Amino acid sequence: MLTQAQTQAQGFVLTRQSRDVRGRTEIVLWVSTPQGPARLVVQDEKPVCFIRQQEQQAAQQALHQAGLVVTWKPLPLKNFQHDPMSACYCTSIRDSLQVSTLLTPLGIEVFEADIRLTDRYLMERFIKGGIAFTGLHQSRAGYDDYSGVKAKAADYKPTLSMVSLDIECSEKGILYSIGLHSERDSRVIMVGEPTPEQAALDWIQWVESEKALLLALEEWFIAFDPDIVIGWNVIDFDFRLLLKRAEWNAITLRLGRGKQPPHWRQSSQNANQGFITVPGRVVMDGIDTLKTATYNFRSWSLESVAQELLGEGKLVHNVHDRMAEINQMFREDKVALATYNLQDCKLVTRIFAHTHLLDFAIERCCLTGVELDRIGGSVAAFTNLYLPQLHRAGYVAPSLDSDNWIASLVAT
Repeated sequence: MLTQAQTQAQGFVLTRQSRDVRGRTEIVLWVSTPQGPARLVVQDEKPVCFIRQQEQQAAQQALHQAGLVVTWKPLPLKNFQHDPMSACYCTSIRDSLQVSTLLTPLGIEVFEADIRLTDRYLMERFIKGGIAFTGLHQSRAGYDDYSGVKAKAADYKPTLSMVSLDIECSEKGILYSIGLHSERDSRVIMVGEPTPEQAALDWIQWVESEKALLLALEEWFIAFDPDIVIGWNVIDFDFRLLLKRAEWNAITLRLGRGKQPPHWRQSSQNANQGFITVPGRVVMDGIDTLKTATYNFRSWSLESVAQELLGEGKLVHNVHDRMAEINQMFREDKVALATYNLQDCKLVTRIFAHTHLLDFAIERCCLTGVELDRIGGSVAAFTNLYLPQLHRAGYVAPSLDSDNWIASLVAT
């Protein structure tokens, strides 16, 4: 149902994405509100970067020859060498990404070209997690949709729902089971045909195939709708394999809110590292979050960390060949495998609770504006806090990859 009047609400930003839609920019923010999840759509924010006014004519000619439509505006802002600056506004994200590519080889420095559209939108409004917004409201299945959104900062601390996810598989990556542990529901989805005694266990959901396993996981996310997904190496192992097996089974795994699929991005620096965006849900890896919170352990295995923090560990007997024991349990004792699977989920939940990792991530977001799942993030935190104040002081910043930008800051 569409509400014609502008609706006011507040919440906490979970995920942020931007894209071009028919030549126009669109920012999508998924927000946790007291009424439930909400999707906020902001349209026609123009990506901006900055050029020295003395180089504007040359830049304008180069971009025009490349077919880019941009708008120029001289500003009272300066760079750290006190050169007057002009803003270069693009109509699309695609065009904005080409500006530096076209101008840098010509020796024309582009300032603040590294700032993503969503990040600039939030930081210039001093939005650090908490957000107040108005927009045209429409109720949808499982969430509220707001279009034409106007937003500002708000002092809002969320209560977020969380699920711990863990998969078990063969050495070839074929899925055996998926464990899920949350306050609302704890279960293991297991591939296999149960005996009558096994079928009576209400915490095991039996499915006939790997494809059915993936579809059951999708249905679980729709039914229980968690804000946060946690796990141990959950991105580079669990989600990487889930998406790979979904592709092998010719299905699109829709684990995001609004039945949207996750977006996977492979690191250009490390073949073993990937990044995942699940619209409306935050995926937090236990290892990375502990490291960000400055924890350090001799070994980062779940067994080692759980023993050190909790005094308990995994339910496995053959510590030297866990894969062999997992394969044996899948063949001979699937209930034992399900118990093992769920125990791993519970260990991660208890580690997060023991170390207050979610509270830490929320507080860090409220203080610095970095995403809940941001690894490290010291540069991003500095940028979020510093850049809006820098503009108000009359300056623009070099792009992050510019040479000697730290020296320029110090010398100013």
